[in-house]
Amino acid sequence: MITRKSNREIEMMQEAGKLLASTHKEIAKRMKPGITTMEIEKFVEDYLAEHGATAEQKGYNGYQFATCASVNDEICHGFPRNEALKDGDIVTIDMVVNLNGGLADSAWTYAVGDVDEKGKRLMEVTEKSLYKGIEKAQAGSRIGDIGHAIQTYAEAEGFSVVRDFTGHGIGPTIHEAPHIPHFGLAGKGPRLKEGMVITIEPMLNEGTWHSQMDSNNWTARTTDQGRSAQYEHTVVITKEGPKILTSQDDI
Repeated sequence: MITRKSNREIEMMQEAGKLLASTHKEIAKRMKPGITTMEIEKFVEDYLAEHGATAEQKGYNGYQFATCASVNDEICHGFPRNEALKDGDIVTIDMVVNLNGGLADSAWTYAVGDVDEKGKRLMEVTEKSLYKGIEKAQAGSRIGDIGHAIQTYAEAEGFSVVRDFTGHGIGPTIHEAPHIPHFGLAGKGPRLKEGMVITIEPMLNEGTWHSQMDSNNWTARTTDQGRSAQYEHTVVITKEGPKILTSQDDI
């Protein structure tokens, strides 16, 4: 069932979103060659605790960490680890923050040191595709409008769109209806309504969109070792248009 959130619920999620955005800003300051994703993991847990929040995904379906840390050809759900990041890596940090019962979800891809031009372009196009999708998250529009806008733009720029993982509704639990594909046909799917809160989180690959699962049964990576990037915001549908709850612009 697709739920619509009350003003109070949205306010709580917005507070969680502000904290999540500030966490990403702090991660950006620390992201450089030599750091490990396990060090980032520890920082995130400590930072959230200092602000009275917890990482909602820790313990979700048995997941052990506060963050997902996906490096280079890992599409999503990479485990934090003690291997130092190298100059030229790209890494996506994804997390869900619970602040007093309000949830927010956001992923961001970071350049580690000096990333080559193709990697930079992958990141730029993926981030822009996120906002292309958000532009279509209008009350009265269809979910397919979001995916169509993302797919049309990304493929025209020479990148593929991951099919196996989608955005979703959120609050008061992590994953709720509806699914938000990042591909598809305009005018198709459920209609977006005021008060719905969703995540839009396109994952774009350099090569094929196909994924394969690691032996840990969590981490998905590209089948051709091409790099992958992801950007994600939590968005509420309002009568004035989409409102980003995890925006980093004012942090």
